[in-house]
Amino acid sequence: MASGQQKAQQNLDAFQVWVATQQDDDFKQIVFRGQLSRIEVAKAVGCGKSALNQNSDLRKSLKQLEDNLRDKGVLPPLTDTAKKETDKPKQYDNTANRKALDSKRLSALEAENIELKTKVKELECKLERFGELSETLSEMGFMPR
Repeated sequence: MASGQQKAQQNLDAFQVWVATQQDDDFKQIVFRGQLSRIEVAKAVGCGKSALNQNSDLRKSLKQLEDNLRDKGVLPPLTDTAKKETDKPKQYDNTANRKALDSKRLSALEAENIELKTKVKELECKLERFGELSETLSEMGFMPR
């Protein structure tokens, strides 16, 4: 069984072989949000997506590849914000799940509200029409007041 360092080296070697066999058009097909799709790269290399983040040599090679592709115009240039945030870890948002649920619930409630408003309008129209009919019948003496 291979040790962690051996596996890391095997993944780096596989990555370098994969990069050597790709053309610019191949890279363009796996661009996602301004960078190479980590999932697609991991599939092509034959390693886990976590290896792209945890293996420092592999992470550096991938960053260098993306920088070279940006220089060639294959990938879009980094924004100023992205350049500043490159090495910083993303802050965990523990409210993201709650926000998604609230947003979904809000959409459902808004749709229900629109349906109910329409129904109220229809019923008000019917009530107005039947109120006039009741008044007319009452005036004619067909109905007791």
